[in-house]
Amino acid sequence: MSGSLRPVRPTIAGTQTPPSPLSQAAPPVVFLILRDSQCSDCGAELEPGSFLRIEAEQPLCLSCAHLDDLEYLPAGDIALTRRTTKYSQRIAVVVRFSRSRGRYERQGILAETSAVERAERECSKDAAERAANRTAGAARRKVQDRTLITRMTERIGELFPGCPPPEASAIAAHTAVRGSGRVGRTAAGRQLEEAPLTAAVIAAIRHRHTPYDALLASGLDRSDAREQVSGHVHAILASWRG
Repeated sequence: MSGSLRPVRPTIAGTQTPPSPLSQAAPPVVFLILRDSQCSDCGAELEPGSFLRIEAEQPLCLSCAHLDDLEYLPAGDIALTRRTTKYSQRIAVVVRFSRSRGRYERQGILAETSAVERAERECSKDAAERAANRTAGAARRKVQDRTLITRMTERIGELFPGCPPPEASAIAAHTAVRGSGRVGRTAAGRQLEEAPLTAAVIAAIRHRHTPYDALLASGLDRSDAREQVSGHVHAILASWRG
């Protein structure tokens, strides 16, 4: 099995309030394995793509773990998962080890078949309404993003009057991408504070006006590459400040 099995404390989708004292126990975790394994109880061979439960540091198949009556519901449909979780009295969280990220990532849940079926019936009834809500939400977020980019462009122009307007607009559009994790999406960035916007401008200068990317591609360490171009970056930054 890829990676050592570390304790995983997942959060079940759809949990809106803290559990009561009678339901403090976290749901069991089941691993979607990447390598051949074997149940330590019954000796069953478990191929890649099988489910495996660890108890007392021993691998168990779903049958020996008493979870084989549950149905696998892959992640992806938030409403379906939330409703299934609501109706199923027994839940297990399914995770798989990501080699590229070096961590376990949630893949879905195991739940009672009756709960999955009930959730599917409910989801089919209001699918059109939920689709309309998603469309409206996407449109609303698009307007919000356009507004943020406009305000951010104006603010960059105030902080750096020497920055060409098309470049200020491009910097704002890049740093304000929703879900990117860039400084423009931080709380301070959305509040148009000077520090995050300056950081965005510096990053843009580094990538657009210096050989920084070429230095990285040649194998140079990131910190050394930044040091090499720092003089050029600060010279442009000073000229843009006017």
